[in-house]
Amino acid sequence: MFVANGSWEDGWSEGRMVDFQPLNLSPAACVLNYGQGLFEGMKARRTPDGKITLFRPEMNARRAAEGARRLVMPEVSESMFIKAVKKVAEENKRWVPPHGKGELYLRPILFGSSARLGVSPAEEYMFVVFAVPVGPYFKGGMTPISLRVSQNHHRAAPGGSGGVKAIGNYAPGMMPSKRAKSEGYSEIIYLDAVEHNYVEEVGAANFFCVKDGIVYTPELTGTILPGITRLSIIELARSMGLTVVEEKVSIDFALSCDEAFCAGTAAVISPIGSIQHGEIEEDFGGVGDTTLALYERLTGIMGGALEDSFNWTVEV
Repeated sequence: MFVANGSWEDGWSEGRMVDFQPLNLSPAACVLNYGQGLFEGMKARRTPDGKITLFRPEMNARRAAEGARRLVMPEVSESMFIKAVKKVAEENKRWVPPHGKGELYLRPILFGSSARLGVSPAEEYMFVVFAVPVGPYFKGGMTPISLRVSQNHHRAAPGGSGGVKAIGNYAPGMMPSKRAKSEGYSEIIYLDAVEHNYVEEVGAANFFCVKDGIVYTPELTGTILPGITRLSIIELARSMGLTVVEEKVSIDFALSCDEAFCAGTAAVISPIGSIQHGEIEEDFGGVGDTTLALYERLTGIMGGALEDSFNWTVEV
């Protein structure tokens, strides 16, 4: 894994590769007491001809830099970020599964590492990148998931940190997600915290729906994470001649759509089979044609089976 230390005074060290190991932190570390930290998620994939590629790592670097500014942490430069993730992928290339059999998941984390008992930014920071091999998300083909709309919990509020991949955004969602799963649902759909009417996210993934051939997705208002898969789907869909509308998506409109899916690093695209909202349960059926076309095109580019006319993939 890659480890670099930094401070406001001295900036970032060059960093070094070390064996995967525990980190040495004070119990008073700012990240442990106040959650001053963020993370990114990305994958290294093996192409049919054996090359190893990353998907749009510069976008992860830019999102991490924006998050660092919001959480008052020193930014990691784009060049340093990309160099680190490339190095970790290269050093762990024996763990990259064969083409079509999985990926090497990369987890960059940035956090306040120095002791701090007053509620203020840390003086020292760590930037760490580690990796773990993962199998294919859909082991038996794309399977539509069932979702339930959360009636009592919200993921983020205006003016908060919902648009940042902050570590503190995720723990509060564990309880409603676990409860939904115990009742047979795959995940939770969160509505906006002001009107409780507009779809925001599906657990930790972005939401899309399709009606009359038009693709809709919630607009970025500061409470929704600007997903890199989300952006790629929007750009890809438009290149395929589809109309994509970014606007507030009411739950009633979403339930009236022809198909729906969510998007994120883990599954790329997960088709939504049904949504339960109060007394209503809307069934979308199997995998929609638009959902499947976007999934096949995007995963084909990611995995190297299709031509990457967008120059999204970067060879390690």
